[in-house]
Amino acid sequence: MNFKKLILTISILFLSACNQFDQNNKNLVYINDQKYSNTGFALIYDDELKKEKKISKKIDNRSLLIFHNKIKKNSFVKITNPVNDKSIIAEVISNNVKFSSFYNSVITQRIAEELSLNPKEPYIDLVLISKNSTFIAKKAKTFDEEKSVAEKAPVDGITIDNLGKEKDKEVKIKKHKFLYSIKIADFYYRDSAENMVDRIKDETNINKPVIKKLSKTKYRVLLGPFNDIKKLEKSFNEIKVLNFENIEILKDV
Repeated sequence: MNFKKLILTISILFLSACNQFDQNNKNLVYINDQKYSNTGFALIYDDELKKEKKISKKIDNRSLLIFHNKIKKNSFVKITNPVNDKSIIAEVISNNVKFSSFYNSVITQRIAEELSLNPKEPYIDLVLISKNSTFIAKKAKTFDEEKSVAEKAPVDGITIDNLGKEKDKEVKIKKHKFLYSIKIADFYYRDSAENMVDRIKDETNINKPVIKKLSKTKYRVLLGPFNDIKKLEKSFNEIKVLNFENIEILKDV
């Protein structure tokens, strides 16, 4: 009987210690997806970027290839334009290219054109696709053929087919306000989210992070919203010192 009481007492003390650790530890464990995904701005490659040393390596602008600093080389990703839901499969050609961490990837002009991205606001959703996916396996069979065709064509010759009956009809682009927020992390407990807010205030010059309740067990820490890309990039760079794993930029939060 005494032994059972001892075990119960130890269990209670252990659970209390775990809870205290969650409250006080700055390296809190936050919710992660099982596969890597990120929403944010892409950097559309241009030779001038290389000349200005804003990027350390060239990429073939006719290809379906990208640079990424977290995803393994030769991995496949699905890139989507959230504005029109157009998507494309691309391959990571390198993960050791230097470019501003404000961008979640470097994409080619061909990818930007096929997704109809706004060059002034190239916002994308990027998802890593596992190699055993039937979708990626099917796409991989034709990937080399597509790449071969692209390499033979000039960049200016790449066009997007209009499947409508009126091919010459102008596509009207709906104007929208520039409004983005920086997602720091999602937490299971509000106390954990509040600890993160305190850390941001203590270790950076940012003094207005916010907590958004998504459900009873999900609290999101955000910065913003921002209506100017320069202010957005400035805050993004300030938060980098905290070395968060996967900061995302969310649209119209």
